[in-house]
Amino acid sequence: MFNRVTSFFDHLYSPTALAENRQPPLGLKAFFIYFLDQFRAVFIVRFLLVAIGSVADAMMPIFVGLIVGMLSSTPPGEIFSTHWPIFLVMIGVVVVVRPTAFFLDTLVRNHAIIPNLVNIVRWQSHWHVIRQSWTFFQNDFAGRIANKIMQAGESIETAVNLAIDAAWYALVFLVVAVIVMAGMDPMLLVPMAAWGLLYAVLFVITMPLIARYSEELSEAKSVMTGRIVDSYTNIQTLKTFSTDGHEDAYVAESVTEHTVQFRRLMRVFTFMWSTLFVLNAGLVVSITWIALAAWNAGQLSTAAVATAVPFVLQIMNMSGWILEIGSSIFRQIGNVRDSMETIAQPLTMVDKTDAQPLVVDKGELVYDKVSFNYWRGKAGSVIDGFSLKVEAGEKIGLVGRSGSGKSTLVNLALRMFDVQAGSIRIDGEDVREVTQESLRQAIGLVSQDTSLLHRSVRENIKYGRQSATDEEMVRAAEQANVHDVITGLADPKGRTGYDAHVGERGVKLSGGQRQRVAIARVLLKNAPILVLDEATSALDSEVEAAIQEQLQTLMQGKTVIAIAHRLSTIAAMDRLVVLEKGRIVEEGTHAQLLASGGHYAQLWERQSGGFLDLEVAAQ
Repeated sequence: MFNRVTSFFDHLYSPTALAENRQPPLGLKAFFIYFLDQFRAVFIVRFLLVAIGSVADAMMPIFVGLIVGMLSSTPPGEIFSTHWPIFLVMIGVVVVVRPTAFFLDTLVRNHAIIPNLVNIVRWQSHWHVIRQSWTFFQNDFAGRIANKIMQAGESIETAVNLAIDAAWYALVFLVVAVIVMAGMDPMLLVPMAAWGLLYAVLFVITMPLIARYSEELSEAKSVMTGRIVDSYTNIQTLKTFSTDGHEDAYVAESVTEHTVQFRRLMRVFTFMWSTLFVLNAGLVVSITWIALAAWNAGQLSTAAVATAVPFVLQIMNMSGWILEIGSSIFRQIGNVRDSMETIAQPLTMVDKTDAQPLVVDKGELVYDKVSFNYWRGKAGSVIDGFSLKVEAGEKIGLVGRSGSGKSTLVNLALRMFDVQAGSIRIDGEDVREVTQESLRQAIGLVSQDTSLLHRSVRENIKYGRQSATDEEMVRAAEQANVHDVITGLADPKGRTGYDAHVGERGVKLSGGQRQRVAIARVLLKNAPILVLDEATSALDSEVEAAIQEQLQTLMQGKTVIAIAHRLSTIAAMDRLVVLEKGRIVEEGTHAQLLASGGHYAQLWERQSGGFLDLEVAAQ
């Protein structure tokens, strides 16, 4: 029964639901409302249940006063027979109303709200952030971004639920207390009003400081996390260059900065608590003195004194609790504001509202007067007025020194960046006018920076085509000359072969093995346009020779752009295009370019060996 009840509340919301508007808004209030509005119904229920529980708690000092009054005015032996209706009400409030309200509130909070809200915030934030442009991720630490997404969910949930538990609960309680004490003696409200004013001033002074310092502390934590994760991600570089001392100093700097921010926040807490101790002492003494003086003058009954003193003691205890909760709320608000600045950034690389899926009939690729610079507003361009037409089924080799713009042209075709002038068209369709998903489905890429997901080999290869069968996957691995390697894999958890996990970014495989898995992935994808960006750069001569035939098979019937510093690997392409500073300086076949004695011929002379028959390549 208990499991069925909790399961009902557990499944009121799905943690992977998406909001109707997929763009989290900037602005702290709007950012909170964006997520909380999805839980509006259960929060309304929480407000009602907490109010009932608060009123029930406020009845306790009243019950104490009533009992003291009964004891002083009722002869022994008659208390139950005379006052049984009042006792029945007390029992009903204590045994039924209060436990029921708090039990239902616990179900709503712990099962309907907390796990679902925390992870909905994380999921929807991740869903939005993962669709940011490549530039967005290039300009930040992966660990820092992940930290902000993870903390946002907890911080929003904690801030809102604590506000209901403390602020709303305390407000209802204080309203009941003021009404009761005003009815007994209006003079009791004078010290309460003075205390309340000073308490409010303390709150107004300290809470914004806590929010601001917490935001700065959160940023310092994100930087520290980013640096630590960056060290782990690049652990091989750290080890091979023996940079422990330098790396220690780099991380220690962020730890020190985090500690400085932490100490500043703690000073606010120390001031806040010290001031509160003085205020509470004054409140208790003044209320008790006024109540006893009124009783001494015959103006207040014993029952009233017995009600007032517990009320003020409860308010005193509650004041510390509220400040503690309030400081926690404002710390969470600071965390949320810090996270919001990263999470809610508008997407810069979006499909047009009327974008249609790209349909590739032929595979013609045209660069039309394309210009691009990574740093807008800076002089010079990486690509400057570049025009090139790649016919359907044509094999093009891009040649040029490092930094000449070869990989940039590939990334522009994939719309990792948008061109700043000109256009790129596939079968006549501007790549900015079609959906990004369909565009990238039409292009198979094997890059020089091969990165695998920390998942099984099977998942990595099938990333090329999720619907592929295991037989198709194995065939692709065999064509990439990596099947035998995969069958011999085993990870620390005992998974073997295609089920073995490859480690973060594929670190458990050699560079050549990672590259062959990437080639298998693209073989399985079987896209009409193929881009080979140093596709065999991590392979040794023997392995490269073994898969050259498979690469030739892969290129059959496709439009191909191949980039290679090792010119022998692209010498047999239909046409070679030589780049220099983002411009075409030469183009033609291998033989034509050698005969012209220009840039390409100079590059060729500096290289020797290779995996293609040079005489054949020169024909």
